[in-house]
Amino acid sequence: MTLTRSMARLTAGLAGAALLTASLSAQARELSVSTVLSDAFPWGQAAEKWAELVEERSDGELTLRVYPNSQLVSGDQTREFSAMRSGLIDAAVGSTINWSPQVPELNLFSLPFFIPDEAAVDAVTGGEAGELVFEAIESRGVIPLAWGENGFRQVSNSRGPISQPDDLDGLKIRVVGSPLFQDTFSALGADPTQMSWTDAQPALTTGAVDGQENPLSVFDVARIDQVGQEHLTLWNYMNDPLIFAVNQQVWQTLSEEHQTLLRETAVEAGEWEIAMTREEEGERLAAIKERGVTVTELSDEQYQAFVDATQSVYEKWAPRIGEEVVDAAQAAIDAR
Repeated sequence: MTLTRSMARLTAGLAGAALLTASLSAQARELSVSTVLSDAFPWGQAAEKWAELVEERSDGELTLRVYPNSQLVSGDQTREFSAMRSGLIDAAVGSTINWSPQVPELNLFSLPFFIPDEAAVDAVTGGEAGELVFEAIESRGVIPLAWGENGFRQVSNSRGPISQPDDLDGLKIRVVGSPLFQDTFSALGADPTQMSWTDAQPALTTGAVDGQENPLSVFDVARIDQVGQEHLTLWNYMNDPLIFAVNQQVWQTLSEEHQTLLRETAVEAGEWEIAMTREEEGERLAAIKERGVTVTELSDEQYQAFVDATQSVYEKWAPRIGEEVVDAAQAAIDAR
């Protein structure tokens, strides 16, 4: 009888432990996070930092699994926002450029020669314009949490230095899948060629395209100078902020505690990545020059020539973005 009772207690104990384990397992939650670039780049590092902070502070109840290189959208980065909105992706650290086809307000940051420096970026993202952009994202089924930074985009090519609009005449420049980019480079006399980043490097290697535009971090880490890009122009023609975001339905299933955790860690990861990206900019430029790349920096007069050459693009796109958003951004830039 004693043995039977002992066995019964043991069985009950094991069952209780199993139920506890199942309960803890049920509480644990893993969210998928999409990024376009791996952790070899600051962009990917931002997502990994977010995941690291969440793991540290959630006691295993919430984890983020990062899928780099646009894995979750078969390499098509312009599908990322739609995939997140539909629930195929739980969360993302994404580019304003890649999400702009679905959120027109995000084209604000791609207006050519509109945001001139880092102080202007911070004034826009941290002010009314940034709030309006976040509202536009949320109205489309995605919860934006924080800003990151891919940086100012510079132009490179294999033909020669670019210091005035005429230097772009006839050059085939790889651009992302955004009509605004097509219009900008067409206005400058170039031949914009849309393709994914996966296809861009082989095209540069074979000479199918003459040039590309990307932040210095991408140029440096991807060693774009090794695919014939011997000429680089620093023209800060547009900035590419990153946005940490979560699918709205996923967000609503999270506890208030986990929502707060995701938002706070996203903000912290974003601030960390922005500071890192900016601190490394000088070192990256020096490394690029050491590898023999010819770097052209524009004078104020040369910069203004590009502004003037793309004025028609600004006039076409400002109404599409929304005058309220553009005006708020302009006011923030002027007051910085």
